[in-house]
Amino acid sequence: MIIIGGGQSGLAAARAALTARLRPVVLQAGTEPLGSWPDYYDSLTLFSPARYSVLPGMPFDGDPDRYPRRDEVTTYLRRYAQTVDVEIRTRTRVTAVHSRRDGGYLVHTDTGDEIAAAGVVAASGSFGNPYLPTLPGQDDYAGDVRHVAQYRRPEVYAGKRVIVVGAGNSAVQVAYEIAAHARVTLATREPVRFLPQRLGGRDLHHWLRVTGADRLPRRVLTRLVRHAAVLDTGVYRDALASGLLSRRDVFTAFTPDGVIWADGTPEPVDAVIFATGYRPDLAYLKPLGTLDQDAPRQVGGISTTHPGLVYLGLEFQRSFASNTLRGVGRDATHVMTALAAHVSGRPRHGRQRRADAASRTGHDAQR
Repeated sequence: MIIIGGGQSGLAAARAALTARLRPVVLQAGTEPLGSWPDYYDSLTLFSPARYSVLPGMPFDGDPDRYPRRDEVTTYLRRYAQTVDVEIRTRTRVTAVHSRRDGGYLVHTDTGDEIAAAGVVAASGSFGNPYLPTLPGQDDYAGDVRHVAQYRRPEVYAGKRVIVVGAGNSAVQVAYEIAAHARVTLATREPVRFLPQRLGGRDLHHWLRVTGADRLPRRVLTRLVRHAAVLDTGVYRDALASGLLSRRDVFTAFTPDGVIWADGTPEPVDAVIFATGYRPDLAYLKPLGTLDQDAPRQVGGISTTHPGLVYLGLEFQRSFASNTLRGVGRDATHVMTALAAHVSGRPRHGRQRRADAASRTGHDAQR
């Protein structure tokens, strides 16, 4: 079987596959099995403590109540990959997945390989596919426009006029740190909502764990959580209240040197950073016809169109924590149990044809 993606989802899938007595091959586009973590902005800090931000079988070193930063997570994933006894092929990007006539799949890579597989785990998540909206006049705007995925550090904005679009954790965290160097406005559709980082002397994630809220299914969550909220110790709320950060309704268009706000007021602006989320990074599945407007047809990570195809790392895949370090391990166990049952139940006819197909790459990835 093949796992596409070697970040947190792919590594969790690999460990769960071994538990299910499968021998997967992990295909990772980058130089290391770290997913997108090395590419996030320098100061990125998790909003969940180290004790909760872990994959199955290995805790973080050090204080379990600290909030790990980007480089700590990268180091953690590097160590985790070394504990998982599977083949990981780096610098191997999957370009397409096709169904095979005798069952299973044929996975094509940019290295020219065609790998036969009884099952496929699409664990590429969404962070490799940032969503950048297009507004009127954007092509004529002379300033800097980028997604937060391309943001690294605040000093490059010193003395400039900057707008950060978004009302989630990343938007507020980035806007706050740039505000120490530049004049910054948060552009949002609605006022920013905050959740306290700590309640009763405990981090919010403690309460999510003990109450079971972290495991609530999507159908329940979507009724309870209708708006994005920012986890805050009070620092971000105070920044807005004091005027260090300002907030306005999101602008409606660009001009050559700035934006037009919702009330019709134009303003010159040097840079706009969109913290507008991500979309599933699954273009390689288009040949299968399993995507609906680029979103996979699945329930709980199990494909509803193709037996032997499962997903990991999708937002709200099974719970609030599905695409996070603390939640992806549970989802991995769920989908890998289903995939192992499918693989073990496949008819054994056609074994030679499968072996012949796999021999073109020197590796049989059936199991």
